[in-house]
Amino acid sequence: MTTENDIVLHAKNVTKEYSVPGAFLRPQHIAAVDRVSLALKEKPDIISLVGESGSGKTTLSRMLIGLTPPTEGEILFRGKNVVKLSREEKRIYKRSVQPVFQDPYSIYNPFYKIERALEVAIRNFKLASSKDEARFLIEESLSAVDLRPGDVIGRYPHQLSGGQCQRVMLARIFLIRPKVIIADEPVSMIDVAIRTLFLNILIDFREKQGISCLFITHNLSTAYYVGGQMMVLCFGRVSESGEIGQVIENPAHPYTQQLLHSIPSPDPEKRWTQRVSLEYVERPFTYESNKCVYVGRCPQAMPICSQQRPPDYEIGENHYAACFLYRDRPMRTAAD
Repeated sequence: MTTENDIVLHAKNVTKEYSVPGAFLRPQHIAAVDRVSLALKEKPDIISLVGESGSGKTTLSRMLIGLTPPTEGEILFRGKNVVKLSREEKRIYKRSVQPVFQDPYSIYNPFYKIERALEVAIRNFKLASSKDEARFLIEESLSAVDLRPGDVIGRYPHQLSGGQCQRVMLARIFLIRPKVIIADEPVSMIDVAIRTLFLNILIDFREKQGISCLFITHNLSTAYYVGGQMMVLCFGRVSESGEIGQVIENPAHPYTQQLLHSIPSPDPEKRWTQRVSLEYVERPFTYESNKCVYVGRCPQAMPICSQQRPPDYEIGENHYAACFLYRDRPMRTAAD
């Protein structure tokens, strides 16, 4: 059984609400993330967090790296609430949990050469005792992510491709050796030809460096490629979770099923005849905890779906779905 000591980073029943103008300018609340829990453990793994745009993926990632405090629940680093860490504990937390963002250019200052991102990491975390040692570490980290140091060092961000800029961020990860990477849509803005190389580096980090990764994406194909666990986020809630092969091959929740059906066939001779998009239902700007968030679009909705929030039902080993279609199955317990 997993204990708190086995977990590096733990989102424990976290909720993030935002106030929005309502009728007569009275503030109402929308839950961008609604009672979500996930754990990245000492044993390296990859968890893919998938869902449509607006499902809460980025909000959850910002809470995990300490940029956004949760409205309810806790973000725990090695069992301690991150908002209560001491100065030294925060330094360890920032080194142990490193982000990789979506836009490969916005994270760099255009007035500095690209290697400055690595030099700052070396200086802040005291990774080298001399300039020669720092230079060696920079070249080693660039080579580790399949970049030739001579092609990168001395250049400005706009002189590199998006894929090269993203791999410099992975070089920074290799340099720091964190325990966890929070990768928010890291391949969505780079060339398709480079994506596989990028994903292979993430997999190598897990297998060779012992680094876990929360891989956030709306692309089910890339999630399937990296493997590991999968969590499907729908309007801020986890609708289904489990080993990625189980979820892809045996999707239980209607939302997951429609996500999979929305992937077009690569065969040009095969017509995409199945209608998967129902009439669009705008997400209400209210926080309704007593119903299923997908009830307005679900083709299998029942009266109970509008009256209660569905718990997690056990579909198979380590495979759960929050759907009343499985009321005859065991419910997830706190120990799970």
